[in-house]
Amino acid sequence: MPSCKNDTRTKPHDTHRLLNYLSSMKRLLFLALIALVITSFMPHARKSEDPAPYKGNDLGFRYTEKQTQFKVWAPFADSVVLRIYAEGDGGSALRTVSLAKGEEGTWFALLDGDLKNRYYTFQTVHGGAASLEVPDPYAVAVGVNGRRGMIVDMGELEPAGWAKDKRPAQKSFTDIVLYELHVRDLSMNANSGIRNKGKYIGLTERGTKGPGGVRTGIDHMRELGITHVHLLPAFDHNSIDETKTLAPFNWGYDPLNYNAPEGSYATDARDGRVRIREFRAMVQALHKAGLRVVMDVVYNHTSDINHSVFHQLAPGYYHRKTADGKWATGSGCGNETASEKAMMRKYMIESLLHWARAYHIDGFRFDLMGLHDIETMNAISDSLHRLDPSIFLYGEGWTAGDSPLPEDKRAVKKNVLHLKNIAAFSDDIRDALRGPFSNDKESGFISGKAGTKESLKFGIAGSVQHPQVEYSKVSYSKAPWANEPAQTISYVSCHDDPTLFDRIRLSNPDITGQQVIAMDRLAQTAVLTAQGVSFIHAGEEMLRTKGGMHNSYNAPDSINALDWSRKGKYGDVFAYYKGLIALRRAHPAFRLPTAALIRKHLRFGAETDPLLLTYRIQNAPGDQWKDIIVVLNGNTHATSVEIPGGTWMLAADGQRVAAQGLRSVRGKHVQVPASSAWILFRK
Repeated sequence: MPSCKNDTRTKPHDTHRLLNYLSSMKRLLFLALIALVITSFMPHARKSEDPAPYKGNDLGFRYTEKQTQFKVWAPFADSVVLRIYAEGDGGSALRTVSLAKGEEGTWFALLDGDLKNRYYTFQTVHGGAASLEVPDPYAVAVGVNGRRGMIVDMGELEPAGWAKDKRPAQKSFTDIVLYELHVRDLSMNANSGIRNKGKYIGLTERGTKGPGGVRTGIDHMRELGITHVHLLPAFDHNSIDETKTLAPFNWGYDPLNYNAPEGSYATDARDGRVRIREFRAMVQALHKAGLRVVMDVVYNHTSDINHSVFHQLAPGYYHRKTADGKWATGSGCGNETASEKAMMRKYMIESLLHWARAYHIDGFRFDLMGLHDIETMNAISDSLHRLDPSIFLYGEGWTAGDSPLPEDKRAVKKNVLHLKNIAAFSDDIRDALRGPFSNDKESGFISGKAGTKESLKFGIAGSVQHPQVEYSKVSYSKAPWANEPAQTISYVSCHDDPTLFDRIRLSNPDITGQQVIAMDRLAQTAVLTAQGVSFIHAGEEMLRTKGGMHNSYNAPDSINALDWSRKGKYGDVFAYYKGLIALRRAHPAFRLPTAALIRKHLRFGAETDPLLLTYRIQNAPGDQWKDIIVVLNGNTHATSVEIPGGTWMLAADGQRVAAQGLRSVRGKHVQVPASSAWILFRK
């Protein structure tokens, strides 16, 4: 190569090359500058790949008398500001502090001095645009309407004896009888006899009476015999104005602050400490009464993405988008969260552990569980069951709409086989008994509709593999979806849809009141003798009505509150429900713990009548009854049923239940009344 070390002259063709080179560099620099400007104003452009998750366990605040640490995960933020306030709303900030950037997308601040009972917010800046002021996702206490977090000492907010609070005994998940209840519904009626109406501490009152002296509240639940109180959402939700003395009603499926109790159920919504104390007092009182507590959780969506705490701190990270770039709405009522993202998964696990540890919650029901991915649900199960193996987990095995999450990764009903110790609701048995979700006026087995028998058998067998179920004739599930019976929830009604009493009347407008009651009892006999875990909606035991309303999520108390006068009016119905629950709890045959035992001990009859179903359970381990026959007659007329010869005792005849037997029955043929169930046994 020739050397030009000592030649300082520039040749004509070299000058041309140099000018071209400089021109190209100018263009590149100009384009780079434009790209930099665009990127600075478009924070989402920096999120083509998910940021590294934070591995620590100290997000939120950590309080001591001398110093409080604050830490948030805001990986895309240019800056984060913390403000301290004296009150939960209103007033100017007492202090404003810029957070320092930490590791793995975190921002932190250490504030000296005692900040206990002060309120706080965070505000991020992304690309020059400031977010709203919000609490952090880990806020355990909040002010009125949840717009500011509160710095509290959780150890100071314990009711007397809280350290000795224990979960009531539980041997097997299949021993569970769930009772789905809205905190407010229990007490809001003027005839409830409960002083603290609509409040957490309304569930602590004992000795309350309704019309005619009937037991109400917590004593009623004990009398009924259920094991678990399933509370509709009681975390802080968005739709209720907590500043109102009588806040409007809402079910609460619109999350705001997942780790703090809802304020409208507290006696003082403005002081974040009160809701913590009173929620704990409620759990403690239920535990003392021998009842476990399940919490309904709604991690699958946020109610308003533009005001979501997640979106303010890490825009675009926590929520799913469709292929065309729109926010996914598979929940039908808000933008779905992305459980498959590392930090959303981490958040769900840590949030659930918070409720289990800080509030002694005994189980969790997952709203629209099908929007969560299988891996996350199994990680949740592993974490909670390491804490306590008796914590019960279950959810809705479906979505409300389509989701970008691939179906093979969703925790939907058909994928329950891949879930660890997590149950799903059986819409198979529900709709077989009462009719489909999609049409309130269409009837089911209990109203004499043929074509429902195989789906009913599927539900009675606990959704597990059974050689006598013809899966091609099951309406929804063409294969078993539960590994074990504890993975299926047997039910016929819940807060969604009309109550069972209303549904029967809507789908059978011309029947008599006695026929409605007969069909109601038939449905619940099937549910409470089916394998799996039993579930009833609060008030069904006294023929609860919501005036035929399909969706009462924001209806007034006049629609939703339990009417305790119905307990006396339909005392025989209450006694029947109570008797069925007692039978179930007394006889292991109705709650076999494994699929193998179901296949071994439960046999369906060979009847060809499409509205007559019998099954027999023999020699169930630990049961004093060695031979049991259950007859379900969905015909609207009496039906002759063939049973094995000899003498049987009749434990239930569709009107009454008696553990020792109502009367003896002899002969090979029995006449079972219309729309009713018989339970027969031999010791």
